Amino acid sequence: MVSMKGMLVFVALRDLRAARGRFALITLVVLMVAVLTSFLSGLTAGLRHQNVSAIESITAHTVVFSGEDPSFDDSSVSIEQIATWTRAGGEVDPIGITRAKAMSDGGSTAAVAVIGADNGVGDRVPAMPNTVVLSEPAASDLDAGVGDTVTVGGKQLVVGAIRGDDWFSHSPVVWIGFTDWQALNQTTGATVLAVSGISNVDAVDRAAGTTSTTVADSMEAIGSYKSENMSLTLMTVMLFAISALVIGAFFTVWTIQRTPDIAVLKALGASTGSLVRDALGQALIVLVVGVGAGLAITVGAGQVMGDAVPFVVDASTTIVPAAALIGLGLLGAGFALRFVSTTDPLTALGSTR
Repeated sequence: MVSMKGMLVFVALRDLRAARGRFALITLVVLMVAVLTSFLSGLTAGLRHQNVSAIESITAHTVVFSGEDPSFDDSSVSIEQIATWTRAGGEVDPIGITRAKAMSDGGSTAAVAVIGADNGVGDRVPAMPNTVVLSEPAASDLDAGVGDTVTVGGKQLVVGAIRGDDWFSHSPVVWIGFTDWQALNQTTGATVLAVSGISNVDAVDRAAGTTSTTVADSMEAIGSYKSENMSLTLMTVMLFAISALVIGAFFTVWTIQRTPDIAVLKALGASTGSLVRDALGQALIVLVVGVGAGLAITVGAGQVMGDAVPFVVDASTTIVPAAALIGLGLLGAGFALRFVSTTDPLTALGSTR
């Protein structure tokens, strides 16, 4: 004798087979939403990386800007402000950031972000004066290797190393010593300070006329980062909301059409809870198949595009959006199941027809 639980599983799978076209349409919609969401997540992560990856290399706790409004474009820390922070104790590392044109011996040119530092940026510091550490994208654009000579802003430098996929505001980064950066820009100051080990940061800010933020918060001081990140994040959130609404609408129509069948199952003794689990099981199958196929397409597209588009494929742009889509899809389907609890078993006997 077939149990009620086994019968419900049978009915659920039978519905999927019997209404292949209908469920294929729902699955296709889920697939398209999954592709859009995961692709947009990958693009958001890629654009973020090309905006802030160089700043993420800063190993200090605090980034100090001149003035009251943190901005890498406008900040110019004077030698007096550097001295004020140095007297406060701790570790104070000046960092200079400018944009320049770079050219290799072979004639290849690239617009780059030139970052000068002697400490506070990990292994990006050049080993000696008049040398440069090229980021991998800068080396690719310039077609330069270790030992080659490159001209950065009119200054000839020898490539000492190539390391890191570093970008600043969508420009590939070249790292030079801070003294070389000062000579290149004819200044005695810096763009920002990387500071660690100072407890009374607010007091030093007031004395020096500067503004301090954490490294994470300093990314908001990159002009293009905040607008890009907010816009793309909002689009991603709206796609998630749309997916829940669309899937909920599909399953609402499907549940209404199944009202007579649900009434029959209730008349045979099926509980409301078991019917809900049956319907959610159908939704889960559709969601897993659709989202899985969508992620496969996105990952494949990411491999094909390569470096042509700033795109990141990792757990945060694939697994996390997939889990969110499945969860929101089940939530939308769950709202559609209110008809299950209100269906009268007598409908199966024709009392309301």
